Parts: sequence; C-alpha cells; structure tokens
Amino acid sequence: MIRTRGLTKDFAVGRNETVHAVRGITLDVEPGELVAVLGPNGGGKTTTLRMLTTLLAPTSGTAQVAGHDVVTHPERVRAAIGYVGQGSGAGTYQQVRDELVMQGRVHGMDRRAAGRRADELLEALDLAPQARRKVESLSGGQRRRLDVAIGLVQAPPLLFLDEPSTGLDPHNRANLWEHVLRMRADAAAAGRPMTIVLTTHYLDEADTMAERVVVVDHGQVIADDTADALKSDLAGDRVLLRAVSPGQVPALAALAERAHGTRSVSVDDAGTDVVTVRSADGARAVPELVRAADAAGLVLAGVQVVRPTLDDVFLALTGRSLRETAIDAGAPESSTESSTETTEKEVA
Repeated sequence: MIRTRGLTKDFAVGRNETVHAVRGITLDVEPGELVAVLGPNGGGKTTTLRMLTTLLAPTSGTAQVAGHDVVTHPERVRAAIGYVGQGSGAGTYQQVRDELVMQGRVHGMDRRAAGRRADELLEALDLAPQARRKVESLSGGQRRRLDVAIGLVQAPPLLFLDEPSTGLDPHNRANLWEHVLRMRADAAAAGRPMTIVLTTHYLDEADTMAERVVVVDHGQVIADDTADALKSDLAGDRVLLRAVSPGQVPALAALAERAHGTRSVSVDDAGTDVVTVRSADGARAVPELVRAADAAGLVLAGVQVVRPTLDDVFLALTGRSLRETAIDAGAPESSTESSTETTEKEVA
C-alpha cells in the first residue's frame, strides 16, 4: 500500500542554510496494516506524511501510495486516500451533514450517492443527532469524529491520521478509537481491508492498537517492528528486587550481576533498598533470581516485574525520553516543519 525508497525533504532556511527534515525514509506498509509512526517534535514524521499525501513534493527518493507515484500522479494518490490532519477539516458554519455531502460531491459522487454516504458515516460515527448542527457548535470529540468521517467519505483503502486525538480528554479519545477500529473491522469483514497510518504523541495508542511501530528521529527510521518486539529487544523487562534492608543491597546486586551480567543490573544512588535487573523475559528471570537469593541466604522483601513502555524503547534508542522531547502534545512539530506552510500552498 505504501512503498518509499530514500525519501528526503530539505527546506531552505534563510539564504545559506538548508535543513534536512527527512533524510532517506525507506518504508513498506502492506494492505490492511495499522502502523503507528512515533517520533519527537521536529523528527520528520509529519513532513513524511505530508509527502505521502502529496501536500509536499519530495526533494529526492521515490514514494508509491496505493500503487501510484506521489510526484507523477498525485491526483490518483488523492483519490485513493483519506487524510485527517492535525487541524479541523470542516467548514465552521456548515451544517454537519451538508459538509459530508459536499465532500462526497467533491469526490465525484452524485447528490443522492453523496447523501447516502453522509448518512452512513453519521450513523457509524455516532453523529446522526448532530446532522443539522453547525460545525462550530460541536464538541472537540464530535469535531474530530467529523474529521474522520470526511477522511472516509470516498471509502479509501488507505487512511492517514495525523495525531487525531491530540487535545481530547481520555473519554473522547477512547470513543474516537472505538469508532475508527469498528469501521476498520467492518471494512475487513466486507473484503475491503483498510490500511491506517497513524502519528501520535499518546504512546498507549500505538502500544495497544498498532500492529507495527515505526520510530522516526532526525528524519530517519531508527526502528520498525511490533510494539512487543521493540520492547523486548530494545528495552526489556525490569525486575525489581526489594531487600529487607539497604545493607543487603550490595550482596543482592552482586548476586544479580553474576546471574545476568553487570550491565543488566542497577542500584538507585539514593540509597533505596531496590536492585533493578533488566531482562528480556522478566517472568522467566524471577524464579532464577529468587532461588539464587535463597541459596545465598538473602531474604527478599518483594519482587516486581515491570513491563517496558514504548517510551523506554525510545530512551534505549536515542538516550532521551519521547515524552521529554514533546514540547506540547498539541503543538506543531517544530518551527522547521511549521515553515512548510508556504511550500504546501505552492504544491496544492
């Protein structure tokens, strides 16, 4: 569904400076996949999405989306995709149903077909009671569901969601995703698999819903796998061994180092009674560590296995936390990526 090779995007900043926003993205996405693209603000993920949706022209490299080249056949790409950007795509003073009918007409439907499709989407996304309301009167969650409906008007096989739930409260976030995932399941059941490419600052969304996670930093793909595989390979479980007293910590740490290696063991400098052991499989490591402690005459006050998060993965890859690099979950990716506005208008 998506195939890129060496995709790059450069921006001129001032007279003599060039910013390399995307530095050779090579990526394949198969039909029906739900892929989450993670990265810090300014990392290149939104610029990449804008190239894949024909809003920006690549500097070099190639990209085929839904079987069409984004440079030579942008109109075919646009006909095959839905795109929900970070801002609202609906007209402020339009009635909700009229907005969807108009979108259907833009995609070449006659008025009757556009009306049927609008009613289908209103029902599917729980917006039927708001059909005659003006867009400006909708709540944040309702407006984002309307944005998704606009992206799905032409029943595209590929849907791009650029931070669709940013700014929503947890209830509205969950509600939005419940609707999106149900529609995706219905499309698959009807033999029309829907591919979704998602960018998000909410790591729990990527962790629980995406079948693949692609991590982008400094304009490059630095990791690409399932969330579980990335967490296991790059971060690992943390096994917390709690000693009965701080005085037993050195002996407990030495024991753990013999079992798992020096690099896998850490002790808090604050003088706590906890020894942390990194393990690819924490549940399997616990019995071994407990038996070793018992054989050495060390009594444990407690044992806890902490599963890694995708933020731990990003920390392992880059040495910094993804949460710490996000200036604001609702902010543009950076001044560099925000400066693409003029270029986008030129491409459009």
